Amino acid sequence: MARLAGACALLAALALAGSPGTASAQQPATALSEALAAAYAGLDAAWEQAPLSLATATFVDGEVTGFGRYTPRGEAIFTEGEALTVYTQPVGFGYVETETGYGVRLVADFELLNTSGQVLAAQTGFAELAADSREKLREFHATLRFAFEGLRAGEYALVTTLTDTASGKTADVTLPFTVRAAN
Repeated sequence: MARLAGACALLAALALAGSPGTASAQQPATALSEALAAAYAGLDAAWEQAPLSLATATFVDGEVTGFGRYTPRGEAIFTEGEALTVYTQPVGFGYVETETGYGVRLVADFELLNTSGQVLAAQTGFAELAADSREKLREFHATLRFAFEGLRAGEYALVTTLTDTASGKTADVTLPFTVRAAN
C-alpha cells in the first residue's frame, strides 16, 4: 500500500542557499523565481537520468503514517508468524501522463530466500503502487507488508524488486532477517 506526500520545501531551501545571490529586500521577486525555476529544471534532468533506486528500504515497527514517518526496527529479528513490514522510498522513477498531470506507477515483486539462496516463496506483481498529482511527486513512499505462515526459526533474506512501468527501470533490495521460535 502506498501513502504519499508531496512537498519540495527542502529543495527550495537548498536552491536558495546555493544560488549566487540570496534574496534580500533590494532583489526583485522575479530573480528568486528564476533561480528556483533553474533549480527545479536541474532536478528534473538529474531525476530522469538517474537509475531507479531505493533511498530507504528498511524493516519498520508499528504503523507508517507518511513520508519519512516510521520507526525503524532495531534488529531484523521476528518471531514465528509475525508479519514483516518494509518501508521504501524509491527515487528516479518516471511519470505517466494523467488527466490531472503526472502519475507514478511501480510494481513490486518479492522472493523469500533461505541461507543457501533457495527460493522458498516468490510473487511477481504482488503490489501495484500508484499516485497521481498535478505536480511531479518526488516524496513517494511505499509500505509493503509480508506474512509468511509456517516460516520456521532460521535465517532468511527478503528480496524486493520495484519496476517502474513508466520508464522500465528496476531496483531491488535484499533485506536479511532472522525468525526466532515463539516462546
